[in-house]
Amino acid sequence: MVDPASLTAITTVLGAVGGGLANEAGKAAWESAGVLIRRIAGREVQAPTDADQRVAVARVVHDGIRREPALAGAWQVFASGVPRSVPGAAAPQLLPLADRFFTDRRDPLKTLDQEYGREFDGSPRAILLHGPSGIGTSALAVQWGWREPRRFPDGRLYADLRGLSPDTASDAATVLAHFLRKLGVADAEIPPTTADRADRFRAEVAERRLLVVLDHAHSAAQVKPLLTAAPGVFTVVVARRPLAGLDLLAVPLGPLTERDALRLLTGVAGKPAVTAARPVLPSALARCAGSPFALRALAPRLAELPPTAQQFATAGEPVADDADRDPVRDAVHDLYRGLPPEAARAYRLLAVRPWPWITAGPAGAALNVPEAEAADLLARLAGHRLLDTTDGVRYAYRPSVRRHAEGLALREEGIAACAGAVRRMTAWLLGFAVTADRSAHPDRWWLGPLYTSLPPGPYGDDQSAALTALVDELDVLVEAVRAADELEDPATAWQLCEAMWAAQLRAGRHDQVMPALRVGARAADRLDPDSRVAGRLHTQLALALMERREYGDASAELRTAARAERVAGHLRGQATALETLGLLRLRQWRHEQALGLFEEAADTLDGVGPDDEGHADLPRARALLRRHRGRALRGLGRRREARDLGREALEYFRGDGHDPYNAGRTLTDLAEIELDAQDYAAAVPLLDEAIATLAAQRAGYHVARLKALRAACVSAGG
Repeated sequence: MVDPASLTAITTVLGAVGGGLANEAGKAAWESAGVLIRRIAGREVQAPTDADQRVAVARVVHDGIRREPALAGAWQVFASGVPRSVPGAAAPQLLPLADRFFTDRRDPLKTLDQEYGREFDGSPRAILLHGPSGIGTSALAVQWGWREPRRFPDGRLYADLRGLSPDTASDAATVLAHFLRKLGVADAEIPPTTADRADRFRAEVAERRLLVVLDHAHSAAQVKPLLTAAPGVFTVVVARRPLAGLDLLAVPLGPLTERDALRLLTGVAGKPAVTAARPVLPSALARCAGSPFALRALAPRLAELPPTAQQFATAGEPVADDADRDPVRDAVHDLYRGLPPEAARAYRLLAVRPWPWITAGPAGAALNVPEAEAADLLARLAGHRLLDTTDGVRYAYRPSVRRHAEGLALREEGIAACAGAVRRMTAWLLGFAVTADRSAHPDRWWLGPLYTSLPPGPYGDDQSAALTALVDELDVLVEAVRAADELEDPATAWQLCEAMWAAQLRAGRHDQVMPALRVGARAADRLDPDSRVAGRLHTQLALALMERREYGDASAELRTAARAERVAGHLRGQATALETLGLLRLRQWRHEQALGLFEEAADTLDGVGPDDEGHADLPRARALLRRHRGRALRGLGRRREARDLGREALEYFRGDGHDPYNAGRTLTDLAEIELDAQDYAAAVPLLDEAIATLAAQRAGYHVARLKALRAACVSAGG
């Protein structure tokens, strides 16, 4: 049995608390850790932000409780109350469907089998498949993943890392969060940092037999956090080229042989069609150059083929030398030539931006056609293999196809028409986002004009449905912010960011919105750095940075926000920025600074007049600041003052404020003040009331932690 006072056990506890910062109960436990560690050390201790710093803090605790054994009991009570993570229990099947007429690749398939079956030696069972666009690397990974249905009973994970462009590549933190959700881990238990998410992912899959396919990888840095040495996990990385710094068995894929190319073409097109086209097959196969994509694109057009390869080219599309020929580009152009005019226009204009996916609503706006017509055009393009879809709702370009379409758009439509299509699409997405965000979080204030001008959306009172809709389109909204920025439309950029607030606050999608918030804050500054808009966007960015533990950058953003709000004359917003900065200092275990900021925020509220915005909210704002000041005073060991402020806040939340949730959290604060004094008899009734209050609010994580604390109190108190 591990000694709970050992360095290893203390480090483990700190890791568990740090990994639980995604939910409010975890944040409260982290704050309590800082209070106790300050007491043990007899001085302020900086909150750790990585594994090395956690070990250093654990050593401070270890040495402190050895010097003063009376504190060991207090640490044991705290450690017993740390929320325990709940393992995920899902067996996800995310792998796309395999191609029916898969041909050849016997040697790569054999290599995959050998790597999967090799004796475990502590290194990841993983392989890197690489080859040019359209050569079938992704298809090979998928085909192998489905070959033995019983090989991976615990699931198949798949992620498109979108690494064909560094601007659109998914970061490891976002992919890890996605995988953890699919494995059954609740959002509230997903750790905030990439390193902690990687640790949680490895813990989740340690005993599973699982396949992980990482498609379109960009770099070793993107892939490494997603690798695990778990013996039952097999990882397939797919990339255009070998990735420097990634120590995996690399398997290159080249063109199909002419025999296998003919076999694939026959499987897709049918033997009669291939037989009828026999006179033109040599030139057609040469044009496809062994590319599976080109061969599949060729199949429905066999009867229309010209007799020689020279006749494939059209005006403006000169025949390339064999060395420069791109069979995917040639195949795509041949498919494009067969489109009717309206579908060809859609193909061109929808490709101007690297949208993660396209649906009928925004496509209709971009094309200036009804949504039903846009849906038909998207389906038609998919039927011509120019768009991919798995559900008939979301459509996506292959990168090589999009490059072809984008080039045509610039030549045939012109820059102005392309920009107009993107503007219409971003405007549609802004309307969608505002409508969903307003329904998902109706109780907050907003600055964007569309919040008051748009009609009610389709969600009614169903906040959950609205939030789901917003989260589902988040990656597209982030790209819309980039698009608005490049179109020099800062107003649309910042309004899109504001409309992601519910996804950020209520769904915890801080990683996904971070790239957009950086753009949005710059856009707000370009319009007016001394405005409420700038204050709002810098505060929103700071909250995301806080969740990622990028505390230095978060502090700078909050200072910028407070200054902008002050210059704009919005004292309520200035107080919010100062209060948030104080909460950040609590997160860092810097209690003296936190207290000063809370007091500065309270003084700022005193300047809000009866006719100023936010005046009606002052009683609640002041009660929250009393609670926060009490938390800072508790950290400084000034328990009597902390207790008095907590009781004042509790009186408001129980009475005029009618805020059961904050009443329960304040009761928790008061109980923990008694725990600091090791007065367990006084803490238990406060914990009981907090448990009852928060249980009624369905605050499950809070309740679980408080029950564990109560049990530890009873045990410690005899």
